[in-house]
Amino acid sequence: MLTFPESEIDLRERSPLALAFVGDGVIELLVRARLVAESRMPAGALHRSAVEMVSARGQFAALHLLEPMLTEQEADIVRRGRNASKATVSKNASAEEYRASTGLEALFGWLYLQNRLERVEELFEPIWQRHLEMK
Repeated sequence: MLTFPESEIDLRERSPLALAFVGDGVIELLVRARLVAESRMPAGALHRSAVEMVSARGQFAALHLLEPMLTEQEADIVRRGRNASKATVSKNASAEEYRASTGLEALFGWLYLQNRLERVEELFEPIWQRHLEMK
C-alpha cells in the first residue's frame, strides 16, 4: 500500500490547497484503480468514466454524500479547503462546485498524509457505490 513518509512539518501548517493538490491525486488513483479492477472498458471509456467522478461536479455530489459521515475535524478540513479555493473556476463547474471539490480533495489529501488509508477507503466506498448506482 502507498504510504506517506514521516514529516517534520505539522499538517496543520500545510496549506489547504497543498492538501487538495495531494488529495486530487489520491482520488484520481482510487477511481482509476477501481475502474480498471471492476470493468473491461477500453481506455477511452475508462477516461470518460473517471472524469465523471473526478470532475468538480462529481466531487461536489460526492462531498454532499459524505458530509453526514465526517467527523468534526474532517469537516473543518473540508471548510478550510472550500475557503481556500481560488477565485477562478473551471468552465464546466460553478464556483460552488469548484470550492466544494477543493474541500473534498483537501480532506482526502489530509487523510492520506496522515497515513489514514483505511479512512480514505472508508470514505471512498460510498462514492464508488453511488457511481455504480448511477450507471
